[in-house]
Amino acid sequence: MQYLIGTIQSNTEVYTIGITGAGGSGKTTLAKAIYNQLSATFTEKTFIEDIAHVSETRSILRLDKQLLLAVLKTKVEIPRGEMGRRMIQERLSGKRVLIVLDDVTEFDASVVSECLEWFSGGTVIIITTRDVDLPRILQVDFVFPLKPMNANESLELLSWHAFGEAKPKEEYNYLAKSVVSRCGGLPLALEVIGSCLFERTKEEWNSVLLKLEKIPLHDIQRKLKISFDGLLNEKEKDLFLDICCSFVGKGRSYVTKILNGCGVDADTGIRVLIERSFIQIKKNKLAMHPLLQEMGEEIIREKSKKEFWMERRRLQFDDAEYVLTDNSVRTFFIYGF
Repeated sequence: MQYLIGTIQSNTEVYTIGITGAGGSGKTTLAKAIYNQLSATFTEKTFIEDIAHVSETRSILRLDKQLLLAVLKTKVEIPRGEMGRRMIQERLSGKRVLIVLDDVTEFDASVVSECLEWFSGGTVIIITTRDVDLPRILQVDFVFPLKPMNANESLELLSWHAFGEAKPKEEYNYLAKSVVSRCGGLPLALEVIGSCLFERTKEEWNSVLLKLEKIPLHDIQRKLKISFDGLLNEKEKDLFLDICCSFVGKGRSYVTKILNGCGVDADTGIRVLIERSFIQIKKNKLAMHPLLQEMGEEIIREKSKKEFWMERRRLQFDDAEYVLTDNSVRTFFIYGF
């Protein structure tokens, strides 16, 4: 890592790094580590998480605005077509920028490829992706393939979340090692399942282990769903799904005020979801790993096929949008999935 950092810091050209690995393998965590080590030497920098959602309009326009806002510190109206591309290049000419584009997909390759042409020497662009071929397609300078954690690393990570310490309790040692063997060395699965097993009985550990043994090693979504199913009640599950499809990226106080106004105990529920590693708070905003969000969206799709869940949520929220004032919540929230 230090050799890579030194190489980047001495580079005078645009330098690109690709970080590849399975979903939940720690790509974003590594990108953040590199970003944090380099950030002090850059005036302009930005970390754009989950590019698939940023570019969900399937055009370059939204990513343009994100990058220009980060670099120029002002909103810029960008004309479409060639005029817009020339304008971007002129605005960014001579700028030395540190950029992370997180969770890039093959569908976004053309968008990202055009972005790579905008910047001047000394710029560093870090791309994370699940697609092992994408760095080659984008012709990045350095590829960092992430391998699954080994058994000892996995056991330690699981233990921190399940027991609050680096090693499992002696009487749980065999169970912990058995769970680790079914998580495929993926940090996200170890964190979420470990949090699910915190302060649980041996019988509950065995129940989770039996479910894991029925799931193929590569199927992380089904593994994560075990933890969702392990939430204590329907209110906690509904809160996770509400956040998943409507509140990711929103301020914690804003979300709490909205949901409390609907009769949901959002303060307690959000705290539980944080403890279970389902959500994080970043700059006082709700954040969620893309794989957990995908899992939640799939659960909602399945539920909506049965209609009763979506209908119940629509009735609860009264098909109206929350409008917040300093003192009150005046209307209700439209379910935004």
